[in-house]
Amino acid sequence: MDARLEAIRDTVLARNPGEAEFHQAVTEVFESLGPVHDRHPEFLEGAVLERLCEPERQIIFRVPWADDSGRFQINRGFRVEFNSALGPFKGGLRFHPSVNLGIVKFLGFEQIFKNALTGMPIGGGKGGSDFDPRGRSDAEIMRFCQAFMTELYRHIGEYTDVPAGDIGVGGREIGYLFGQYKRITNRYESGVLTGKGISWGGSLVRPEATGFGTVIFAEEMLKTRGLSFDGQRVVVSGSGNVAINAIAKAQALGATVVACSDSSGYIVDEAGIDVDLLRQIKEVERGRLKEYQARRSAVDYVDGGSVWDVDATVALPCATQNEIDGDAAARLVRNGLLAVGEGANMPSTPDAVAVFQDARILFGPGKAANAGGVATSALEMQQNASRDSWSFAHTEERLTEIMVGIHDRCAATADEYGDPGNYVLGANIGGFVKVADAMLAQGLI
Repeated sequence: MDARLEAIRDTVLARNPGEAEFHQAVTEVFESLGPVHDRHPEFLEGAVLERLCEPERQIIFRVPWADDSGRFQINRGFRVEFNSALGPFKGGLRFHPSVNLGIVKFLGFEQIFKNALTGMPIGGGKGGSDFDPRGRSDAEIMRFCQAFMTELYRHIGEYTDVPAGDIGVGGREIGYLFGQYKRITNRYESGVLTGKGISWGGSLVRPEATGFGTVIFAEEMLKTRGLSFDGQRVVVSGSGNVAINAIAKAQALGATVVACSDSSGYIVDEAGIDVDLLRQIKEVERGRLKEYQARRSAVDYVDGGSVWDVDATVALPCATQNEIDGDAAARLVRNGLLAVGEGANMPSTPDAVAVFQDARILFGPGKAANAGGVATSALEMQQNASRDSWSFAHTEERLTEIMVGIHDRCAATADEYGDPGNYVLGANIGGFVKVADAMLAQGLI
C-alpha cells in the first residue's frame, strides 16, 4: 500500500476500533488507490479520503416491540448515512442477529462505490437491526417494522435517504415499513423506500435485479475470454432472493447450477436446480433447504459443511460476507474454476481474493457485480418521481445496459491504470474518482 494512504488508513482504523468488516473494506479500497493519488494530488490536499471514511451521519436507536405472547422485546436499529456527494443516501436495511455498527459501516462504505459505478444519482448508506425475522409470525414482524420506522422516519425521505431491502428485509417488510411511514407522515411518498410491491409503486425486475445483474456482469467477464455461461457448471451460495434469481438467470443462459446452500447445509442436484421448487420452499413456505431433497430424486443434501467443496467452473457467492476463505478459494481453483461473480457484499476474504487473482481467475467484486439491485432501485425512484410504470422487458433492458456499463467501466479503468483484467482495482478507482470529483466540486462539507 502507498505510504501516504497507509497513514490515512491507520488513522481510520484507530478511530473505529473493533469494526473488523469496516477495516477490511477500507483496506481493500486503499490498496487500489495509490496510482490515483499520483495523478490527482488534489484528492490528498482536499482530504477526500479522510472525509470519505467518516460517515456524514450515524444513527443508532432502540426498537421496543411486543411479541405474540405480550412480552416486550428490545432490539437495536442502525442507519449510517455515509456519503451524499452524488445524490440522496441509498442502501438497504438488513435484519439479522449479526448486525452491528461495524457491519453496517462496512456495507455503507461499499455502497458509496457501488452506487457511483451505476452512473445513477445516488449516494451511499446502509442500515438495519439485530432483529431476527426467522421463526417470527407476520404479526410480530409487522409490529417490529412499525417500531423500527417510528424512529427511522425522521431521518429519511426521497431527497434525503432512500432505504431498500437486504438480508431479512423483503417485500413483506418493506410493505410494513412503508405503511408506518405513511401513517406517521400523512404523505404517500413513493420514493422514500424501494423494493415496494408492484401494485403500489414498485418496479418490475426489482426482486430479480441483484441476482440477474450478478450473472450479467459475470457473463461480460466470460466474454473477454471468448466464453459464456452456456455449458458452465455453476455453484451458488445462499438460497434467498439473490441466489434464487442468480440461479434462474444462469440457467436461462445455458448453465447448469448444481448446488446452493442455506445456513444449515447445502444441496447438490446434478440435473440442475429446480428453480420453481426452490422458490416454493424458500419464498412461499419459508422452509429449509433440506426439504428440497425430500421432493426431488437424486439429490444429495449435506448437513453443514461448505458448498465450495463442490466442483464448479463458475462460482456465485450470494449469501453473506467472508464466506469464501483462502482454503476454499484454492479448492475451487484446483477443481477448474474460471470465474467468480460476487452476488453478496464482500463474500470473499482478502486471502481468497489473492488466490483468485494469482490464478488469473475472472473475479467480479460485489461492489460491481451485485450493483443490479441498487441500480434497479434507482430506476424505481425514477418511475415514482414521474408517476410512471415500465414493463418488465423495458426495465430488464435498462438493467442489462447498466450492468454492461459497469463491467466496461471497471475494465477500462483497470486498463487505464496499468492492470488489465483487475476488476477490483477498476471498481475501486472507477467509483472513487467519481465521488472524489463531486466532493471537491461541492467544497468542504
